[in-house]
Amino acid sequence: MNIFINQARTLWEIDELAQFSADTAPSVKRIVFSEQDMRARAWLKKLCLDAGLALREDAVGNLFARWIGTHPALPAVATGSHIDAIPHAGKYDGVVGVLGGLEALRALRTAGFVPKRSIELILFTSEEPTRFGIGCLGSRLLSGMLGASADESLHDSAGDTLKVLRDRAGLSGHLNTVRLPQDAYSAFVELHIEQGPILENEGVPIGLVTHIAAPASFRIDIQGEGGHAGGRLMAGRRDALCAAAELILAAEGAALESGASDTVATVGMCDVHPGAVNSIPSSVGLSLDLRDTDQARRESVQRRIEAACRVIEDKRSVDIRCETINADPPAQSSPTILRALTAACEQEKFFFRSMVSRAYHDTLFMSRIAPVAMLFIPCRGGISHRPDEFAKAEDISAGTLVLARALATLSSEV
Repeated sequence: MNIFINQARTLWEIDELAQFSADTAPSVKRIVFSEQDMRARAWLKKLCLDAGLALREDAVGNLFARWIGTHPALPAVATGSHIDAIPHAGKYDGVVGVLGGLEALRALRTAGFVPKRSIELILFTSEEPTRFGIGCLGSRLLSGMLGASADESLHDSAGDTLKVLRDRAGLSGHLNTVRLPQDAYSAFVELHIEQGPILENEGVPIGLVTHIAAPASFRIDIQGEGGHAGGRLMAGRRDALCAAAELILAAEGAALESGASDTVATVGMCDVHPGAVNSIPSSVGLSLDLRDTDQARRESVQRRIEAACRVIEDKRSVDIRCETINADPPAQSSPTILRALTAACEQEKFFFRSMVSRAYHDTLFMSRIAPVAMLFIPCRGGISHRPDEFAKAEDISAGTLVLARALATLSSEV
């Protein structure tokens, strides 16, 4: 089968989608349920309808665009990603998987392919944690990893709950209806930019993801004792920021001691009170992001960090409390889907390599209800979540072509 990827159309659509932004170009900001997000969704719906796909939208705004196969009762094959964008972002993260997925379906239809299993393109709601403080909202709900209580428990910085924001967006259904059954899909494949430098450094156009690392996220509160910077002597101080500094280094050390490059620990937020130049910090709030492709190893690192907290408490006479926000299990790709992707690369004579994804994606949660895999394409300098995020046209087309061939293979199996 001869498959033609319309590269010019895909690039034009990527540029067009980037115009739906609250930031000035080249920066992209598209927060879920914002005016820009809703306009972008309407634009995408029209593209899907023009491609002859049947649309469905669930109660949280996950969008499903289906090419109905000759055996519609069979579990479908799916692909997709997200289009929401953090502040000061680029135009490729997630978008390549959505518009590339759409182009893959259009290319297969143009080539005369007729799927036996239906093929579905999914636009996931709020993959980024910007608005609600939790990533992959749509796919967590689809997979049952998050329940209907999220309607009231999740809220944005203005205090508006998920329920309020859904209502404003015209999404009035009950969240219980979002969860999909275990047999909804026979396969799910996500196309994505790598968000790392490996493929570009090695000159390889395609990465086949075998494992997806999963995060454990924590909020750490440290309570010490404040006071005047000049009036309190060093001996006996209960400086919460000094304790935080020690804890941050302990987290780094625990990750390094695992001996695995897939183990990473990051403290990305540090809120200091009272935050005055001449006042001893009395309290500090930290975020901790701990990731690994091996859950047991991640939990071992977590225990070492918790032990370090107790040592620092005693040493500095502070109180440290650690709250678990989420602890998601890692995912492993389906050998069947990887074989389909490998065969597609070999047929098109594309070099490829196996790799892991240290960033997590909606695929991580789709793995709870379906066999999954991901394919990566290079991005310049490994840069992502910045306005200078960039993927070459030929790499986008290569990834889209591999995706199309794999979808054809997977949707032909009955």
